[in-house]
Amino acid sequence: MPGPPDRAGLIQQKKAWQFWNRSCRPEGDMFSGLNRIIFCVSRRIAGAVLWLVLAAFACSPAYAQDGGQMRPVADMFQPLSRPAEMIHSSSMLVLAITAGIFVVVTTLLVYVVWKFRRKGPEDDLKEPPQIYGSTHIELAWTVVPILITFVLILVTSRTIGEIQNRKMPENAVQIRLVGHQWWWEVHYPKEGIVTANEIHVPLSRRDGAGERPTELILESADVIHSFWVPQLAGKTDLIPNRKNRTWIEPFATGTFFGNCAEYCGTQHANMLLRVIVEEPEAYERWVQKMKAPVPVPQAELAAQGHKAFYANSCVNCHKVDGTNARGVFGPDLTKLMTRQTIGAGVAPLTPETLHAWVRNPQTLKTGCLMPDMKLLDSEVDSITAYLLTLK
Repeated sequence: MPGPPDRAGLIQQKKAWQFWNRSCRPEGDMFSGLNRIIFCVSRRIAGAVLWLVLAAFACSPAYAQDGGQMRPVADMFQPLSRPAEMIHSSSMLVLAITAGIFVVVTTLLVYVVWKFRRKGPEDDLKEPPQIYGSTHIELAWTVVPILITFVLILVTSRTIGEIQNRKMPENAVQIRLVGHQWWWEVHYPKEGIVTANEIHVPLSRRDGAGERPTELILESADVIHSFWVPQLAGKTDLIPNRKNRTWIEPFATGTFFGNCAEYCGTQHANMLLRVIVEEPEAYERWVQKMKAPVPVPQAELAAQGHKAFYANSCVNCHKVDGTNARGVFGPDLTKLMTRQTIGAGVAPLTPETLHAWVRNPQTLKTGCLMPDMKLLDSEVDSITAYLLTLK
C-alpha cells in the first residue's frame, strides 16, 4: 500500500495552506477596490499551485505487497502504455498550439491596454481615431483559426483511428469489464476467471516478439460508467446494452490506479480500479492460482462460517466456485483474499476491514447496495473467518 507522506513534506504542505489562508489579508491604503481583488486572486492562485506542487513531492513512492511498484499519482503526462503514449503525443502538440495562441493573444491584449491607456485628464476631451474595418486583419483572424482547427482535427482523428482500429494479435489477453453501481466485474473469458475491482495483465515489450496487448470489452449493468486509467489509456464509456472496446499495452510493471470517470451515483468517487501489471511468468502464476479450486475450510470457526454463509442471504448475491452460491448481483468471492482492497478500493482488504464490511458495509461505503444483514456477533466472526480462506 502507498506509504504515508514524510513529515517534512507535510510541514511544507501546512505552510503552503497557511499562505493560502493569508492570501486575502493585504494591508495598506494601496490595497483597495480593484487592486485588492487582483492581489487576492493572484495570491490565491499562487498558493494553490504551491500547495499542489508540495503535495506531489510529499508523496513518496511505495510498493505493493507483491513487490511491484505502487503508483499513487495517476499522471497522464507520464504514459506507460502504447495507447497512452499516442494520446500523450497528440496532446503535447495541441498544448503547444494552444499555448502559442495564449501567448499571442495575451501579448496583444497587454500591449493594447498599455498603449492606449488613459494618460491624463486631457484624454477625456478627445475621441480616439475611428477605424472602419481592415481586410487584412479580418482575413488573418478568419483564415488562421481555420487552419489551426484543421490541423487539430487531422491530428486527433489520426490518433483516435490508430487506437480504435488496432487489430489484436492472437496472444492478446481478453478481459470483459462490466460496470456496476459502484464496483467493477472482471471476466477473463479465455481463462474462465471471474474477479472484481482489480485487473491483472502481463507486461508487454516494445519489440515485436514481446508484444502482448490486453483487449478490454466494456459493458454496463445499470447506468453509464467510464473506464479511465490515465497512465495506460484514455477514457472509454461503459454504456448499458452496448459493447465498447479499448486496449492497453503497458511497458512497466506495478499497480496503476484508475477510476470511473462518469458520474454514476452516490458512491461514484469510490468506484476505484487497480490494474496490476506483472512480468509474463508472474501473470501466468496468478492465472493458475485463480484457476485452483477453493479449499474446504478446516478450522472450526471457518467451518461454522461456511454454514452460516449458505444459511443466510449471502448466496443470493455472491458466487463462490464449486459451491451452491451462484449469485450474480454482487462481486464474485471465489478468490476474495487475493485482492488488495475491499468495496472497490474504499479500504485495504484486511481481516479488520473485512469484519467491518460483514458487520455493516454502510459504515465503509454509505449507499452501497449491500444492506446491513443484522447478523449476530458470532455469525459475523464465523463468516469473516470463512471468507478469509477464499484465496
